[in-house]
Amino acid sequence: MIKRSSDAPGNRPHRVVQWATGTIGARALRGVIEHPKMELVGLFVHSADKVGRDGGEFCDSPATGVLATDDIERIVELDADCVLYMPLVFDAEVVIRLLSSGSNVVTTCGLFHHPPSMDPALRQRIQQACALGGTSIHSTGSSPGFITEAVPLVLSSIQRRLDRLMIDEYADLSQRDSPAMLFDVMGFGRPPGDSNAARAEHLAASFGPSLRLVGDALGCPLDSIEAHGSVATARATTRIAAGTIEQGTVAAQRTTVSGLVAGEPVLSFRANWYCTTDIEADWDLRDTGWHISVVGDAPLEVDLRFPIPLERMAAVSPAYTANRAVNAIPAVCAADPGIRSTLDLPHIAALLG
Repeated sequence: MIKRSSDAPGNRPHRVVQWATGTIGARALRGVIEHPKMELVGLFVHSADKVGRDGGEFCDSPATGVLATDDIERIVELDADCVLYMPLVFDAEVVIRLLSSGSNVVTTCGLFHHPPSMDPALRQRIQQACALGGTSIHSTGSSPGFITEAVPLVLSSIQRRLDRLMIDEYADLSQRDSPAMLFDVMGFGRPPGDSNAARAEHLAASFGPSLRLVGDALGCPLDSIEAHGSVATARATTRIAAGTIEQGTVAAQRTTVSGLVAGEPVLSFRANWYCTTDIEADWDLRDTGWHISVVGDAPLEVDLRFPIPLERMAAVSPAYTANRAVNAIPAVCAADPGIRSTLDLPHIAALLG
């Protein structure tokens, strides 16, 4: 099935709906409002107190004339070219309804990075919805996405032998004023326990599909995904923006997800997340950003650092995830119907003016 003619806008702006206005969603909303070739036509919110408010209110932008709604049928009636789907919790029924109705979907939900890794039943239902609506869906973001797919594919393009590609992600969370996330969800400030396995399983599900995608692209399909993690405790009681890390409690986490070929790790992602560097472990904890090590016949060591003061990180960092999703909209709207991975789309370029 080919795309609907309305999905090929030519010189007219892409008509976009923003779904949800959380941290990432609000930044994406601003990106759509300010984009020279996009028009905000709809805004979906989950909270009753947000309904009826102008879209500009959620992202410090001028009034748009587009009022927020919590009615999916009003969104469907807009016949938008694309929905930027960024909810807190993925809802398959909602996505199927959007795709079936004729709107493409770009999402920061990570289910669609590597279609063969998906639950077969869900994959079939999504594909059927895309066929019915003549639409496409694509998952992207900064991590996973940009750093686990776009960057490795570029770096490996100058290799003829690749022994290993290792991505280290560093996140200094000391100035993140999110007690519920850091203490309740991530487990900082707790005695070291047995949560490493659960954390490793979660990250394997999040990052494993991206590693498999790169392996497929390189003609080296991964045999398996393995993950393991460890924690380090604070040497001394430390005060952070979210609260207090007591001496002897978890102050840093390191989790590695590896894609294996013939029993050897070829592609790896390692999360180094910490609230202080004063820990009971000999870990090299760098500033927030990424380090990529490429071992091959054209070896590389690449640093990507976020040149932002920690106190401004919470305000700036959502752009790393939201902007790539916004920039992907034209390519996804032009793609053949179906679940479209990074390998199915052209290089994502930012139209800035």
